[in-house]
Formats: sequence, structure tokens, C-alpha cells
Amino acid sequence: MNILGLIGFPLEHSFSPEYFSRKFAHAGISDFEYRLFPLKDLKELYQLLVNVPNLLGFNVTIPYKEAIIPYLDDLTVEAIEIGAVNTVAVHRKRGKTVLIGHNTDALAFEETIQDLIKMQPIRTLILGSGGASKAVRYALSKLSIEYDLVGRVKREGIRYTYNELTPHILTQYTLIVNCTPLGMHPDTESFPPIPYEGLSNNHVLYDLVYNPQETLFLKQGKDKGALTVNGLNMLYRQADLAWEFWEKSFKSPE
Repeated sequence: MNILGLIGFPLEHSFSPEYFSRKFAHAGISDFEYRLFPLKDLKELYQLLVNVPNLLGFNVTIPYKEAIIPYLDDLTVEAIEIGAVNTVAVHRKRGKTVLIGHNTDALAFEETIQDLIKMQPIRTLILGSGGASKAVRYALSKLSIEYDLVGRVKREGIRYTYNELTPHILTQYTLIVNCTPLGMHPDTESFPPIPYEGLSNNHVLYDLVYNPQETLFLKQGKDKGALTVNGLNMLYRQADLAWEFWEKSFKSPE
């Protein structure tokens, strides 16, 4: 049996095994299985590759989308430009293991906001500055959409800290994207600390979190009349793009 999987920590929230199981069953693929590999420390990756010799590829989630890069032997152009990796192909050649990193988050996000950007002019406020945020920024830049970053502390590239946000500032943006894990299962009572009273039906809230399907971030936005979108379609699309990347890697010459 060929193995694909997901590394990160924690992984209780993940829908990926369920999605790939359905995908494989629908396509009549019986020689692949998708598993979760929760790694408390990324250094455990080396032992994982030894313990699972039939691991042919894996996805990467929080908190390792940036930290994984030094462990890889090569990166695709997209991964280099984004500075984050969510998909890795594993090539085993003559006793040597070669890891190639790619990013499917950016294209998945880009494709899932196409209908939103047709509705109205979009200026975007991005919550968070990690690996997922980098993919969102890359996608928005490709679409020539202006954005600003919100972070916990002020540093280069961060336009606002959460403490600096005001209701008036929120009125200057139409799309607000949560790229943090706040609200993700099992920590479902948490949410980004923004002034929700500044939201209205002129806003679109997009949460990359998909479990639960309605986070408190989205619920509070909906209560103010905002259109809300969770990360489920993005999850499915990035998974399909990851499978396409792996399929190409399976066919590459040894």
C-alpha cells in the first residue's frame, strides 16, 4: 500500500483523511491510503521517513509550513516565491530520500475567491503572518488586490497590531481573511480580537479554518450582516492540487 499523509501538530481538526478516502473510492484507486502523522517536533520527520518506507508524499499544516523548508532538498517556483510549503513529494532513489516542497494553498485560495472579487472592489485585511498568510498574500498579489497585514506585534510588513484596530479602520476594507488557527477545533471558543462592531453588510469574512464550519469569527461577522466563507472549499481544492502534484512526481524518472 502506498501512503500519503499530513504532518503538523495538533491534527485532531483535520478532514483530510476523510476527503482523500472519498476521492480514492470515487476514482477507483485502491493502492493509496492517507494517514495523519502528528509530529510534536519537526525533527521527528526523519524517523517518520524511516518508519514508513512507502510514504510517497505528505501535506504540511500548522505549525510547520515555513519550518519545513530547511528539511527539503528542492522547492518548486511557487514554494520559493511564497516562502511556505504545504505539499511535499518523497522520492526514494538508490537508498537516498529526496524531498521536494510545493505550495497548493495559494492557487486554492485564488480560485475560491473568484466569485467574491466579482461582487465588489476588494481591499483586504489579512489576520496573521504565518505560512498560510504568505500563500494568501501571494494569491492576492497575483490578482492585483491591495492588502494590509494584522499581527500580534509590530514588525516589518505588519500594518496594524490587533490593539491598533478600530471600527473605522475595518470600514476601509471589504475582505477580511483569518489566516490564524484561532477558532479551530478543539479551541472553538477563541476568535481573532478585532472590533466586530465595525463590520457591516459591506464586508466579506473568509476564514481559512474549516472545522468547525462556522467559527466565532464568522458567526460574529454574520451577526453584523457580513457575507461569510469558511475554508472547506479551499481545503478540498488544495488537496486536489496536491494530488495532481504527487501524480506528476510518481511519473517523474528515477
